[in-house]
This record gives sequence, C-alpha cells and structure tokens, in this order.
Amino acid sequence: MLVRAALLLMVTMLAFPALTLGDELPPLPSGAKLALEEDWSSGEIDEKKWYVYRKRWGNGNHGVVPENVTIGKDMVDGKLKNVLVCTAHGDQYDGDVIGWWGNKTRVGGVIVSQQHFASGRFEMVVKVGSQEKHAGGPADPRRPKGCIPALWTYAYRWVEADMNRKGEFQAETPMYNPHMPAYGMAANEYWSELDFPEFGKAGNFENAMYNTFLQNRHDNRFFQVPQAIDGDYHTFVTEWRTHLRPMPGIRDEQVIESEGFYWIQDKSVPFADYLGNPLKKLGVNQYALYDGKIATHYLDGKKVAENDKWVPALSAQLNMGVWLPDWAGPADWKTASMKIASVKVWQYGDEGDVFGVMKGRTPDSFAEGGTPFD
Repeated sequence: MLVRAALLLMVTMLAFPALTLGDELPPLPSGAKLALEEDWSSGEIDEKKWYVYRKRWGNGNHGVVPENVTIGKDMVDGKLKNVLVCTAHGDQYDGDVIGWWGNKTRVGGVIVSQQHFASGRFEMVVKVGSQEKHAGGPADPRRPKGCIPALWTYAYRWVEADMNRKGEFQAETPMYNPHMPAYGMAANEYWSELDFPEFGKAGNFENAMYNTFLQNRHDNRFFQVPQAIDGDYHTFVTEWRTHLRPMPGIRDEQVIESEGFYWIQDKSVPFADYLGNPLKKLGVNQYALYDGKIATHYLDGKKVAENDKWVPALSAQLNMGVWLPDWAGPADWKTASMKIASVKVWQYGDEGDVFGVMKGRTPDSFAEGGTPFD
C-alpha cells in the first residue's frame, strides 16, 4: 500500500511540476470585507462562529469527536496565548474518549465555521506537529505520521430524483443532472471543496495535498512545503477567486429557475461546459456561468501552490482539524495534535460566488441514519 502511494505521489508531482513560486502575498483588494476573526482569547469556542463535529469520516478510522477539540495555551511568536487544540488518537490510544461504534483508536477532532464563504482570503496561523516529544506521542513529533492535519473549505448537497427517469432532466427536481449520477442512482452530489492543504498522505508531510472538488470532478495536486513541518507556527493563506463566464447560445427554454439560480435542462449542452454549476440570467436568452477561477496558496507570505482546475464556485464552510483515514498509514502512537492560533477570513464578493445553494453539515452523524456526507 505504501509503495503504491509513493508511486502515485511521484506520478502526480510529474504531472504537476513545481510552479514558479515565491511571489509575495499581495495586498488585500479594495472592498475586501473582514467576515470572520478568531484568536480564542475568550477561552471558549464561540457557538455563534463555530461548531464541532461528532461524525463518521471515511474509511479506516472512527470519526471525529468534540472531546478532541479544546482551548489550550501555547507560545506563539514568543507570547503565551490561547490556541485551539485538535487532538488525534492513534493506534495505541487507550484513554477514555471514544469514537464511532465505541472505538477508542484513530479518532480525531474537527471544527467548522457556522458561516459559508466564497471568494476571499483565508488566513490561519497553525502548528502542524510539535518540536517536543511527549509520552505516548509520535517518534518524530514534527510529523505525526498516521493522521491528516488539514485546513479546507467544504460544502455538500445530495439531490435525488425519480429513478424511473434516471437518464433525463426532471423539471420537478431542477438541480438533478443526468450527466453526473452518483452511485448508480438518480442522484447527484453537489460538492465544493478546496484543500489548503492536507498533510500526511501515506505518512508524507513534506509534500502536502492542495486539492479541488467540483461536483463529480476532483483534482489532486501535491506541492513541497517542508518549511511548514518544523513543529512551529506558520501562516497559511489561500485566496479563492470566482468569476462569471459567458455562456453564449444558451436560450431560455434550456434552463429552469430554482433557489435564485438557473440550471441547465438540455442534454445537448455539453456537460464539460458547465459541470453542474448554475447560471445567471443577464437578459432574454442571455446567460453567464457561475464559475470558480483559481485558488492561490501562500505560506508565511510566499506563494507555494495554486489550483486552476475544477475550482468550485459554490460557497462552503471553513473546516480545520485532524483525522485518521486508512490512507494516512499506521499511527504508531497514542496522541498527537494540531494547534490553531488565529483565523481571519475576508470576503471579496466576486461575481461568480454562489450562496444559498449549499447547506451546513449535520454536526452529529453518529446517530442512527447519519452518513459521512451529511
């Protein structure tokens, strides 16, 4: 498994060679609005800003729980400050906290913003591992192999239609699109995600994953960021931009209005031209596509990565934390942590932003009937 993962990493890095990097983080554009600011100075998790998951989380682990997200103290830039601590319980954990199905091992902790965001700047001051060893901790505390410390935006919506007409558009379910069926059903997954980044696939922390998810499209890229893996705090910044892209030739009879947006209803329109995104009506028989443009990533003020393929336009929530999927590899320790000193989000209000379509995830999917995607 680890050999296959290493080969996949090598192929991916060859497919996406290193960019011309090192550009300085530009000034905020005029009109940028500070939409979220947090430094945990209150000593509490503000429920108006955040909620904490108790959720199943993919394969090979036992989910994430609120008990693993706490406020602690740490030295940040030479000052003792409150920080958010997201704790991971590895393969050797034998404490009191339990996860999915009553299991104790491979349980993480994730916090998510109440608010949905789209185009803007996301700034987080984060420590991925630690410079100091602790009892029951990873052999290399800077690289807690077996867990995935991550920063990302995420939103998901499940749309289900009449199975008897699976291959056709259905006016009574305007968001159903037969070009992107999910799991063989008359259903769609609307998915908006930017990873900036995820660390630790197959235990590799130097090459971080900067991924995009746009409905049923997924672009997986790795970029080298070894400077972030020194057990100290670093400033991660991502700028997400969207735009309106003209869709010439689209006529009124080819779309349907729902939830304030227009959705393609004609199979003759190539799916690759719009990938399930909604349209804006500009006039009679005139439309433009809400479209993601680019996500540019900075580390300590220097450009380290970018995503220019399958960038979403649908708004999403900010997620931060750590989890332990099987593809992270073995976690031969009891506990590790990721710490977040501060968060700021500015919104740019680009024309391509789509708000109101995506919904918040259910905070608790351990309950009967919950799914990892809720």
